[in-house]
Parts: sequence; structure tokens; C-alpha cells
Amino acid sequence: MNEGVEWALHSCLNLSWATPGEAVTAGKLAAFYDLPAAYLNKQLQALARAGILTSTSGPRGGFRLARSPEEITLLDVVTAIEGPEDAFKCEQILAQGPGGRPDVDYRAHCVISQSMRSAELAWRRELAGRTLADLKATVERRFPHVPETTRNGFANVRP
Repeated sequence: MNEGVEWALHSCLNLSWATPGEAVTAGKLAAFYDLPAAYLNKQLQALARAGILTSTSGPRGGFRLARSPEEITLLDVVTAIEGPEDAFKCEQILAQGPGGRPDVDYRAHCVISQSMRSAELAWRRELAGRTLADLKATVERRFPHVPETTRNGFANVRP
């Protein structure tokens, strides 16, 4: 998983604390953590294409959450950035090994492939079962000052 997933998750979480109705520019989101704005903007555009964010151009433009935090799962964000492909791809190398047969689907018979698929499904279930609202609630419980600090940061940061 690339760093864009981490950046996207933090950006979505920070946008959940933005002043209601306020759009936050990619430059401000990038400056908040000293990230490269052009690269972060690519991640934000991917989130917008996935319907997680909305993007508005113009002087008061920027990004907002397109849905409520309760409706955005961690899997939604990961898939928007990484794509829907599985992390592990069985190339069926057993077919080329001793006793291998080209007419056998080794994905269904290979213990390694089965184990990796099982882990992939567990990982996806966990991400699909956690929402941005869950993260938001945990942060607010552990660090109650973060929402206000984030809003102030957006108001004062210069991209």
C-alpha cells in the first residue's frame, strides 16, 4: 500500500472537522502535514472520482466530504487510492513445477493462494466494517482538542 492511502485517510478525517460548508484547498491540506501538494492533489482527485469527496474550483474552491463520515468506510478510501485489485495475485507457478498440469486452476488448490485469499478477505472485511466516523470518534475521545486545532490550522496555514 502506498503512502497515498495514509494521506487520503488523514485528509478525509481532517475534512470531517472543517467548518461546515467550507471547502479546503489541496494546498492547505498538503501544508497541514508538509506534504507535496501536487501528489496529494492526485489522491484527492481519486477520492473525488470515487464519490468520497467533492471538488469545487474557483477562489472559494477546494474539497469537502461528499458523504457523511458514517457512510465512508476505510475500504472505500483504500479502494479509491489503490484500486479494487487484490493485494496478492496468484500466478499459478505450480503449473510450471514438477507434476504441474496446465488444465488445473491452482488458485483453488494451492495452500498459499488459499491462505493469502483468506487473509485478503479478512483484511477487506475489517476495513469495510470501520468508517471515518469510527476514526473520528476515537480521535475525539482520545484527543478532544483535535477538531478545533484542525479548524484553526486550516484558517491559519498558508499553502
